[in-house]
Amino acid sequence: MELILFLIIGLTVIGAGMMVILTKNPVTSALYLTLAFFGLAALYVLLGAPFIAALQVMVYAGAIMVLFLFIVMLLNLRDKQTWELTTGMRRALGLVVAAGILLVALAAMKGLVSPPAPLDTDMGSPAAVGLALYRRFLLPFEVASVLLLIAIIGVVAMLKQKSPEQAPEGGGTDGRT
Repeated sequence: MELILFLIIGLTVIGAGMMVILTKNPVTSALYLTLAFFGLAALYVLLGAPFIAALQVMVYAGAIMVLFLFIVMLLNLRDKQTWELTTGMRRALGLVVAAGILLVALAAMKGLVSPPAPLDTDMGSPAAVGLALYRRFLLPFEVASVLLLIAIIGVVAMLKQKSPEQAPEGGGTDGRT
């Protein structure tokens, strides 16, 4: 029963991930990414790590996706962007990247044939996550938090800049003389 549930959830996550890439509307793409995050949380529950599943839902499906949706809505992407124009070189590069990802996936599946290592019974508990996060992965955790802070500051700075048509005429005055 667990195998069938794993396959259903796994295929849902893969399908949602593909739709993130294939969907042209950025809001719909972000919603498919949210579905993929919830599917990953379900996979964590199947692995016996409910605490990590709860963190997945709170951090990624909650906070990060809200941030993505606000950024997508604030950017107001209506016109076709220059990076959206597909050329022959970009298609070829996309095929090369897809082939590389496929090779990595096939290599990873070859490793599934060997017997899996025994699972740690304490895996996924709050104590194990805290110890791993603040001892073993302290530097990457802090770097990620600083990068997120820089990204938020960059978005706020971009939004505060006024475009030329919004600037008042007459050298910065409100137009009254």
